[in-house]
Amino acid sequence: MQTQTVGRATGAPPASTRRWSVRSVEVLAVLLVLAALGRGLLSDAMGTPRLQSWSTVFISIVIQAMPFVALGTLLSAAIAVFVPPAFFTRALPKNKMLAVPAAGIAGGILPGCECASVPVAGALVRRGVTPGAALAFLLSAPAINPVVMVSTYVAFPGQPSMVFARFGASLGAAVLMGWLWLRVGRDDWLRQPKHHDHAGEGKVMAFVAAARHDMTQAGGYLAIGAFAAATLNVTVPPSWLRAVADNPVLAVLALAVLAVVLSICSEADAFVAASLTQFSLTARLVFLVVGPMVDLKLFAMQVGAFGRRFALRFAPTTFVIAVLVAVGTGALLW
Repeated sequence: MQTQTVGRATGAPPASTRRWSVRSVEVLAVLLVLAALGRGLLSDAMGTPRLQSWSTVFISIVIQAMPFVALGTLLSAAIAVFVPPAFFTRALPKNKMLAVPAAGIAGGILPGCECASVPVAGALVRRGVTPGAALAFLLSAPAINPVVMVSTYVAFPGQPSMVFARFGASLGAAVLMGWLWLRVGRDDWLRQPKHHDHAGEGKVMAFVAAARHDMTQAGGYLAIGAFAAATLNVTVPPSWLRAVADNPVLAVLALAVLAVVLSICSEADAFVAASLTQFSLTARLVFLVVGPMVDLKLFAMQVGAFGRRFALRFAPTTFVIAVLVAVGTGALLW
């Protein structure tokens, strides 16, 4: 009786009702066992030229992009934890029209993917920043920050114009969307973001948790993007790719839709775009501009932060604006 009383007092569930949960350690152990059992099949499969080409493309993309993903997630977590949200509020002009481009440029100081920009944009709205400026920040932060610019420079060696084109087109699209919201946006479309209290967490633990979460998300999407890019390069017949790539309209639309579907982290998407050598620089620029602004995971995050009514209007409009601005920038430069 005494043992049962203590169990109730501490809130510990009885041993018979405890449920075993699958953790990452168990998943890794199962994968290792399966790999060991199937090593014969894997070794035979890796001997085929097509799979060897696939593995070469996949590994090269992951190895090139991973340092930038790691750096971006660490810096993003540090800013989210140690920089007070009020800093951005004080830094923006009071004039709404001027606050939009200022917020777009300020997005360049947040090294991180769109997973980090949505919570920060929500914090700006909660603290009274005009929604148009907060949305410009949301779109520009994952697209023009220093880590993304450096990764784009490394992914496109000898083509610095791609760095300037990506910066200009992404910032232009973000500012245009902010101004468009000031013009036609309605308050009832935008649900006020919920505030999550982390007062009980220490700074170091909050930083570790944020970095771990962002790294898990970014690394997973990087692997998916590298998998898709390698599969596209190996399995799709070259004649099909050339047929799409040779048609300027189809090439732009194909890579714009691909950017939405793949949902690659912005620190890594330049390496995937660089591997799509069949397509023109303009089409690949569309891929780089659209991806950080409109993709499946970002749409889901916007629904959670600002509501479905907002996301269903904002995402399609952003897609059209991003494509048009990227195509116009490409036409001017190339």
